[in-house]
Amino acid sequence: MTDTNSLDKPAQSGHPAPEHAAFAQVARGFYPVIVALFTATLIISNICATKGVEFFTDSSVMLGPIQILPIATDGAFFLFPLAYILGDVLSEVYGFRATRHAIYTGFGALLLTVGCFYVAIQLPAAGFYENQEAFRTVLGTTPQLVLAGLAGYFVGQLLNSATLVLIKERTKEKHLWARLIGSTVVGEFADTLIFCSIAATAIGINTWQSFINYVIVGFLWKTLCEVLVMPITYRVIAFLKKTEPTYAPAKAAALHD
Repeated sequence: MTDTNSLDKPAQSGHPAPEHAAFAQVARGFYPVIVALFTATLIISNICATKGVEFFTDSSVMLGPIQILPIATDGAFFLFPLAYILGDVLSEVYGFRATRHAIYTGFGALLLTVGCFYVAIQLPAAGFYENQEAFRTVLGTTPQLVLAGLAGYFVGQLLNSATLVLIKERTKEKHLWARLIGSTVVGEFADTLIFCSIAATAIGINTWQSFINYVIVGFLWKTLCEVLVMPITYRVIAFLKKTEPTYAPAKAAALHD
């Protein structure tokens, strides 16, 4: 077993002293960058999602029990799909194991964010600081919203990644579009349904019509975003597959690599 204290000792006779300071090597590749973007997107999205928003409030259109207009959603509708696009890139290029580690990292970062917000809110405000209540209102997410965000994200992202790699196990490098859309449909629907089921009343959704609208609009919007940006996703994935020197067929089944 290596003695970690040996680095603090002078060089032994016959061995030259090190010329430079000691450092660990940073892993090369784009994986750390994508994980950082993935985690940042999740944190920002979960903060923005605490705001309920509506569009076309002057209109009222119903399709049976489904409220078509006005459209009710959350403040992260424009950003949250990016987390799933990055999740697809991670799953397609780096596999389920690496993506699972990224999901765990994001989960831990979300918990840290919530904990830091709670501590900051509880700290006594300075006499010159006049925005304590506004600060509490914006960042003081309720346990209900925290649970909704964490549960929806965790289940949805794992299902998204697992679905993609299982499809890839059968199709190999063919039919990337099927993997991207199929995984998004499964992951986004689970995420949206779980989040909405837990968080709806906390953001002011208190009727079945609004709830169904919230789930359907959120799911359709996120899936549509995946389709619209698919050409970009294709290019990013192709670039990473070409650039990453270790990209090669796995030695084990997709979910056990």
